[in-house]
Amino acid sequence: MLRKHLLMDHPVERGAEPEEKDIAALATVWVTSEAAAYPIDNVFDSYRGPGGSRWVAEAPGPQRLLLAFDAPQTLRVLRLEVEERDVSRTQELQVAISRDGGHTYQTLLRQEYTFSPPGTTFEREEWAIPAEGVTHLQLVITPDKGGAPCHATLTTFALQ
Repeated sequence: MLRKHLLMDHPVERGAEPEEKDIAALATVWVTSEAAAYPIDNVFDSYRGPGGSRWVAEAPGPQRLLLAFDAPQTLRVLRLEVEERDVSRTQELQVAISRDGGHTYQTLLRQEYTFSPPGTTFEREEWAIPAEGVTHLQLVITPDKGGAPCHATLTTFALQ
């Protein structure tokens, strides 16, 4: 008998990458909304990749995730994963940092992901974002640039 497993149905638990920051120990996390079954905690856990745990906004429309660091941080890398198995849409992400306690922000990047289930359902990105003295990091998510009432999702958000 053939021994097999469907990888899409079983999330892979992977340990943190070397030098990955422990967000729970370093920051307070603010989020505009979260579905009870898919809390923001899931984006910082070790269940990553297709089928991994994820955050889903409770409300449709734009969402904001804000990390308020206890002490200024040096950032080098941002890793991000997004999965959408059900709805065809183009999700936009905007990442910005503050070095002055959240009074002003500098946009570091904008990225769009087009999901077309059942074909294109997963996106993984890793960006170099060299920055020192970061007091706040903000992620703004527009779940559908076309304006459909979609819910923002995020599978993994990790910093080095």
